[in-house]
Amino acid sequence: MRTRIVLGLLAAVLPAADLKLGIIGLDTSHVTAFTELLNNPSNPGHVPGARVVAAFPGGSPDVESSRTRLEKFTEQLRTKYGIEIVATIPDLLARVDAVLLESVDGRVHLEQVKPVFAARKRVFIDKPLAASYADAREIARLGRQAGVPWFSTSSLRYSPQVAEWKGQPILGAYTWGPAPTEPHHQLDLSWYGIHAVEMLYALMGTGCESVVRTSTDGADLVVGRWKDGRIGTVRGGRAGGSDYGAVIYGSKQARAYGSAGGLLYGKLLVEVVKFFQTGEPPVPNEETLEVFAFMDAAQRSKEAGGAPRRLLPAQ
Repeated sequence: MRTRIVLGLLAAVLPAADLKLGIIGLDTSHVTAFTELLNNPSNPGHVPGARVVAAFPGGSPDVESSRTRLEKFTEQLRTKYGIEIVATIPDLLARVDAVLLESVDGRVHLEQVKPVFAARKRVFIDKPLAASYADAREIARLGRQAGVPWFSTSSLRYSPQVAEWKGQPILGAYTWGPAPTEPHHQLDLSWYGIHAVEMLYALMGTGCESVVRTSTDGADLVVGRWKDGRIGTVRGGRAGGSDYGAVIYGSKQARAYGSAGGLLYGKLLVEVVKFFQTGEPPVPNEETLEVFAFMDAAQRSKEAGGAPRRLLPAQ
């Protein structure tokens, strides 16, 4: 009895072992930034509770930002952080407790996440969740079928400006950010414009019914109408500055914010580690799917010369 009591007291005071994480896709700077914050306790922004131990390179030869960066980030993980580089996703899954799916190309996420769900590993899928609304819905369906928790988000959800308004009534919002496109992504806003769209949804919540998009070579303006009559607007730029920002309309005041970006990876990783520990997505899957329904409606509006288009259902 005394031995069991001592062991119980030790379990209460000793920290739980770090979760072992694996990375799929080494063609984005997120992989080195995240590994630094998770694996380096001396970093002032260190996020405890999980460590990257293995990685599968992946890569998309037809996407320039993947092809030109894959080797560099793979070598940095191997030499600087001592991460084991494996040949296949099943090899990775045999070594880890949970997965960071980081491939920069949203087209490959559906196929890459299938074995993760089959192995019943919790997974964070970095933006974009997918390159099309159809793939996003299929990822959600497979995760639900397997009973495996997942979530996806932009780090812009965790900007101080968004956090300041959490729980307050918001009558409308206007967000902006860079929106360069990538020709292989069916939803062109999903490549980079998704950051400003995620900010909008972090402020407005779900409930958008229809979208109108005005598009030029230099910029997009997407206006969404919510069921309760509120209006949310996203501006994505391809010329000029590359900052993020928002105008938020409250019940008693309106506030404008610039420089809504910044070093938000630590705040995102705190939520990711908590999710891996609890299985509770900090961003509901239903909201993530509506983000993609919003971008899908915006794509269809652009193709229709700016005509309004309703959001399609998630199922």
